[in-house]
Amino acid sequence: MESAESLLRDQIPVAPQINDSTKKALQDAMLSPRFYTTDFTEVDRTNIDALRSEWNVLMAEFAADINSDHFQRPADMSKNYSNVDPELYDEFVDFLISSITSEFSGCILYAEIKRKVKNEDMKLLYGYMARDESRHAGFINQWLKDFDIGIDLGFLAKAKKYTYFKPKFIYYATYLSEKIGYARYITIFRELEKKPELRFHPIFLWFERWCNDEFRHGEAFALIMRANPHLLTGLNKYWIRFFCLAVYSTMYVRDHSRPQLYKAMQISPTDYDKKVLRITNEITKQVFPITLNLDDPRFYECMNQMLALFQKMDVYKARGGLLAKVMVPLLGIRAGLVFARAYFLPVHNHELPRNVRLVPSW
Repeated sequence: MESAESLLRDQIPVAPQINDSTKKALQDAMLSPRFYTTDFTEVDRTNIDALRSEWNVLMAEFAADINSDHFQRPADMSKNYSNVDPELYDEFVDFLISSITSEFSGCILYAEIKRKVKNEDMKLLYGYMARDESRHAGFINQWLKDFDIGIDLGFLAKAKKYTYFKPKFIYYATYLSEKIGYARYITIFRELEKKPELRFHPIFLWFERWCNDEFRHGEAFALIMRANPHLLTGLNKYWIRFFCLAVYSTMYVRDHSRPQLYKAMQISPTDYDKKVLRITNEITKQVFPITLNLDDPRFYECMNQMLALFQKMDVYKARGGLLAKVMVPLLGIRAGLVFARAYFLPVHNHELPRNVRLVPSW
C-alpha cells in the first residue's frame, strides 16, 4: 500500500484529459468534501493500551474483511443505468461525485498516515480503512461510467487543495462523518426496502453492508478517543460541540439542495435529516460527553436560516457580476452569525458508558 493511487490502480482508469466531472470534484466550495493532511508525528504517539482488548477485537473484524467481494457490479447488471428522470439527473450525478470525492479523500489521508507513521496500531488501522475507502470510491466510479463520467482520481489527488487538521480534529470530524454516513445510508436503505419500486438505481442495494463499513470505521475513532480521555475534556468539549454543529448543519444544507433526489424516493429532506441526526446523536453518546439538543426548536430555526442564506448565495453565484462579489461574502457572514447563535444553544451533558463498542442496530 504505497499510496492512495496504488490502491485504486486496478479499479479506476486515469483519464487522458481533465473532464468536467474532475473539475467539479476539484472545487473547494464551503460545503464540498475536502482533502486533509495532519501531523503524522502526533498520530505516531497515539496510544490505545487503555482499551487494548476492545481494539484487538475490532482489528480482527477489519482483518476478517467480510465485504471483500461486496463492492463489485454483478454481470447481470451490465446494462446502462443512466436513464433517470431528467429533473433528477443532475442532482443524482452531483450526489455520486460528492460521494466519490469524500470516499477518495478518506482513502488518501488514511493511506498517507499508514505510509508515514511507525506506530503499528495506527499503520494497521489506517491500512484497513484506506482499503475500504478505495473500494467504495472504485465502486461509485463503476456506476459513473454509465453516465459517461469518470473522475480522474489520480489527478485529483495531486491537484486538489489540502486542508491541515490537527489529529484530534481528524478524530472528531472523521468519527462524526463515518457515523452520520452510517445513519444516512441505513435510513435510505430501510425506506427503499419498504418501497422497492422507488429504488431508481441499483447502487442503493449495496447501502446496508456499505454503511456497516462506515460504522466500523467510526468505532475505531471512538476507541482512540476513549483510550485518550484528554481528547474529551476541558476546552476540547467546545471543539466537539463545534464539529457536531458543523457536520450536522452541512448535511442539512446539502440535502435540501437536492429536492428532486429525495422526491424520487418519496422522502422529505427535513424529516430524513431529523431522523438521521437523532440516530447520530444517539450513537455519539458512546464517546462524546455532550450532544446537541435536537428538541430545542431554535436549533432547526437556525438550520433553516442557514439554508435560506446558502440558497441566496447560490442565486447570486449563478448571476455573477459585481453584485455577486459583494453579496456572497455578506451572506456568508450572516450564515456565520447564525452558526454562532446555534453554537451557543444549550446542549445535553451526560456520563460516558462503561462499554465503548456499539453494534449497527438501527
